[in-house]
Amino acid sequence: MATTPASRAGQRVSGSAAPATAALRRPRHIAIIMDGNGRWAQNRGLPRIEGHRQGVNSVRRITEHCARLGIEQLTLYCLSSENWRRPAAELDFLMHLLEQYMVEERALLMRERIRIAMIGRRDGLPEATLAAMDRTVGMCAANDGMRLCLAINYGGRGEIVAAAQKLAEEARAGTLDPAAIDEELFAARLDTAGMPEPDLLVRTAGEMRISNFLLWQISYAELWVTDALWPDFTEAHLDEAIEAFASRERRFGGLAPS
Repeated sequence: MATTPASRAGQRVSGSAAPATAALRRPRHIAIIMDGNGRWAQNRGLPRIEGHRQGVNSVRRITEHCARLGIEQLTLYCLSSENWRRPAAELDFLMHLLEQYMVEERALLMRERIRIAMIGRRDGLPEATLAAMDRTVGMCAANDGMRLCLAINYGGRGEIVAAAQKLAEEARAGTLDPAAIDEELFAARLDTAGMPEPDLLVRTAGEMRISNFLLWQISYAELWVTDALWPDFTEAHLDEAIEAFASRERRFGGLAPS
């Protein structure tokens, strides 16, 4: 997972590379592991929840930037299934922040014609949060722009296990021949069924981990890591990631043309 000198230094990059990148060289689907909210706050002597609050501003900027670049899908890792181990007060604040985001961002989502999708488990989420999510998803259903997919209470291993269970139940019911199961059929049982696989996976805060995110879907994604903490992540950082993606040769296990 190579980083650029500007990324390694954690500096704010300048310029706007992506708009100059030919549309055919841009990724259709960008997935982002948003990391570093807590460290951002601790570096400033603030409570961790202030980092999450600032992180929402980055979500807003990056969502709008991707929509205007013509990116087909943006997937954001908002809350992993493992995050429930965090302190109750922090989790309560995250649920409140998610509910608030779902209400306050409706104008932006409608203006940019953004569709909303959710992946992950609903159980464990507060009813008020789920109601706000469902209302926003419904309001945006007819939009024809970028799809914004939010991974909430999501884990890649759990998603794969659930897909295997669905196929096993169909086989037991006699509606599916086990010999007919292939990658396409398996993918159709995942939370992301019908979505393009990510072309570019971005991780902030310099961490070199996948963290149980889209394990099946990122098989051939290009990886790009920056030391920038998520609240400091700007449109220029994303432009740099897109420019790096456009410069790479994607062979999907084959050989480069001679």
